[in-house]
Parts: sequence; structure tokens; C-alpha cells
Amino acid sequence: MNDAAKDIRIGTMISASGGEAADRIKQIGHLGFESFEPFFWQTTNGQDLAELGKRCKDAIGDRDIEINTLGMFGNPLEGTDIDKETLQGWKDCIDNAHHFGATCVAGFTGRLRGKPLPESLPRYKEVWSELAKRAADKGVKIAFENCAMDGNWQTGDWNIAHNPDAWEMMFNETPDDNIGLEWEPCHQMVYLIDPLPQIRKWADKIFHVHGKDATIRWEVIREHGIFGKEDFVWMRTPGFGDSNWVDVISELRLAGYKGSIDIEGWHDPVYRDALEMTGQVRALNYLKECRGGDFVDITAQYEGGDPSLT
Repeated sequence: MNDAAKDIRIGTMISASGGEAADRIKQIGHLGFESFEPFFWQTTNGQDLAELGKRCKDAIGDRDIEINTLGMFGNPLEGTDIDKETLQGWKDCIDNAHHFGATCVAGFTGRLRGKPLPESLPRYKEVWSELAKRAADKGVKIAFENCAMDGNWQTGDWNIAHNPDAWEMMFNETPDDNIGLEWEPCHQMVYLIDPLPQIRKWADKIFHVHGKDATIRWEVIREHGIFGKEDFVWMRTPGFGDSNWVDVISELRLAGYKGSIDIEGWHDPVYRDALEMTGQVRALNYLKECRGGDFVDITAQYEGGDPSLT
């Protein structure tokens, strides 16, 4: 694949909490994924991440596949045992990202549980200012996923980085150049926010992109509203939701984004269980088409320019 085509890779997330990431790469690495995001849920379980990174790279072998982002999802701002493991997990991922070939670690900011969002900012600044410096010293970026985890402005358990008003406050507290977003349209659409203008405004803070979409069920909203018993929105695998990913990828390209779009599966209400990988491979191929399809390069053939123009 030409370097220009590699500017935006299409890949998928793979669980790493139990050390299974390398085995998963061996299992699905032949399907056409161009990148993987190994992710941990709340804890690394004390794994040797240097050794895990080596096994993942060995599983990739000589294939043109990259790992540019690790995921560490939990609440590092609170003080329970699992929260402390999450905070340590962030440190370990930052310190060992290079063993995977990664330059970014992504996850949730954390949150003071049950408190209005602004009350988390002092603790956020305390924790993330230190982690930002640790990451900068190692050439690593930190990216916060824009997922509310069922929280809102008034209360929540996991994350404050789910709303653009929160981003303004967060980045004011931590103006570090290496702190940004792991962005996806889905998590804005579930709050009826138009995601596309965000790319234009926040492009310099988008360090990683998740491939996840949503279907907004307007007929349910008109009849039942957004707080009734009926789901007014479904999280979807790309290609099955409302987003035009041609537009999303075009905006990312125009903004100069270079990195990967890693599919976040396991949410689609239709393509799940036995159909999970069917949906993911469909999303993989769909996103490649939205990226422009097969790369066409004639520069080597006509180094002096296009002869039809002379």
C-alpha cells in the first residue's frame, strides 16, 4: 500500500485484558484489517506489557498492519482498588506503548462518581497533568474517548470527555499538546449532536478515531421521546448506521488527520454474536471504499507529469 493510502488505516479493536490480543491477531489478521487497537478494561491484570507487545508484533509478522493506539478504559480519578489499577494501567501503557509500535494511549478521563461534571476538573487536572508529562517524555499522545458511559452533565461514573462544552473546560485545565480525543460520530449522535462540524473545529485534538456509528430512530422520538421505554438510538457498526463515512473521512483528510479508524464492535443490535465478524468485515470493506477504494498511483509511470496535459 502506498504511503498516501496509509495515511488513514482501517482496523479494529481487540481485547487485551486477558493476554489474548496476540491470539486474536493470529485469528483475524488475514481478513484485511490494516491496524489493531489492543485495549484493556479497567486493569492490565499485571501483565508484562513489553512481552505482550512483542507477541502482538510477532503475530503480525511481515504483514502491513500497525498498532498505533492502545486502549486503557476505566476510571483513574477515584480511589477504589480497581480505579487504582486503572491509573497504574495508564502508566504501564504509556511506558510500554513503544513495544507495540504505538504512539497513542486512549481511554476515559475518569470522573468523581455521582458529581456534576465540573466538580471533577480539579482531580482531572491533578491526574492528567502528570500523565501528560509522563507521556510527552516518551513521545506518546493521550486520547480521551467521547463516550458518556450513560452519564450526563449532572452525574456519571466513568468519563467527562463526552461533550464539546466539557472539552473546552478539560483542555483549558490541561493545555498540553499531547492531550486530545479518541473521537467517533456514534457517541455524539446518541445525544443528537451533529458530529461532522466537530471534525472541522476540533481536528487538531483528534488523535485517534473509533469506527462506530448510530441509527437515530426518529419515529420513536416523535412518539415516545428520548426518555421512554423504547430505544431512540442504536449504536451500529459502520455501514449500517446513519453516518456518511465518505463525508467523515473526507473531513478527516481535509483536516490533515493521519492515523487509524479502528472499528469498535460488539454494540450493533443486528450484527452481533454469530454475525459479529460478518458485520465487522462488512464495515472494514465499507470504510475502505469510503476512503476512496483501491489506491491508484501513476506518478512512477509519468514522473514528468500527466502526458495528457501537455
